[in-house]
Amino acid sequence: MDETKTAVPERMYLYRIVRYAPNLVRDEWLNIGVLLFDPRTRERRLRLISETEEFARVRRLHPEADEALLRRVQEDLESRFEEYAMRLHSEGARASGADGEWQDLLSKWDDVLSNTLQLTESKGLMAAADLDAEMERLYADHVAPQHAATRVGAPGSRATLRGYCGQVFRQAQIWNQLDKSVRAAPYTFPGDPMRIDYSYRRNGTRGFVQTLSVTRAPSDAKLLAYTAEHITKKSQLGTEFAAITDVPLLTTNERHRFVSDTLQSAGIVPVPLEGFAVWVAKLKPLLRVQ
Repeated sequence: MDETKTAVPERMYLYRIVRYAPNLVRDEWLNIGVLLFDPRTRERRLRLISETEEFARVRRLHPEADEALLRRVQEDLESRFEEYAMRLHSEGARASGADGEWQDLLSKWDDVLSNTLQLTESKGLMAAADLDAEMERLYADHVAPQHAATRVGAPGSRATLRGYCGQVFRQAQIWNQLDKSVRAAPYTFPGDPMRIDYSYRRNGTRGFVQTLSVTRAPSDAKLLAYTAEHITKKSQLGTEFAAITDVPLLTTNERHRFVSDTLQSAGIVPVPLEGFAVWVAKLKPLLRVQ
């Protein structure tokens, strides 16, 4: 096979790392997010810390960190970016080109950031992956807490679970049919920072898929159940939910029973990570029915 005919062409992306610097005098900072931009499509992605483990890391390094500020910053900035994008669209402002638009976007960012939130210098990179995949890689490299490598399916953080789920979705060739990092706020209450990892639509039904680390944060099952109930009430489509767990839920384990009962009471199907590939294989043909 001629590899030159099958190779995926690389594309240029621009990114900046978001840093939290609560003590400017001591020049101490911690990476808390990534801003990524595709000059060709003008798409952008913003991801900041959101997991319990990630905030715990911030508190270990900065015990007096303003966690409330960090939790609301993503929604505040995305709202401003959306307003900015709508203004550009209404004004037809494309003359400055993608690079000029990127710089303008960053200047708007600087206008609203507090002194404790900073951006690194803009950097470029070439990658064959799509914007979402590249965001996952950058976030894992620059922001996510580092852990020793573990076998697939071993207990891990939600970031580890999402990484594996993303691989399976791509191998099944349905990655581009999914919505990623779906905000819960439209279904719950304004300001809700929770996001659902993946969402899909099939034949009048909207599905939601959330990773859940039973080993590290079993109480997250209650939050997911609460959110699922609100989504079901407010959604104009039928809904279905799946929780991808880092370990199989055993009936002999009291904590596992709590998670299982909590999920099932809200209509959420628990899917162990080791069975996720099979679950995706069953989902794939259903997505073709539109």
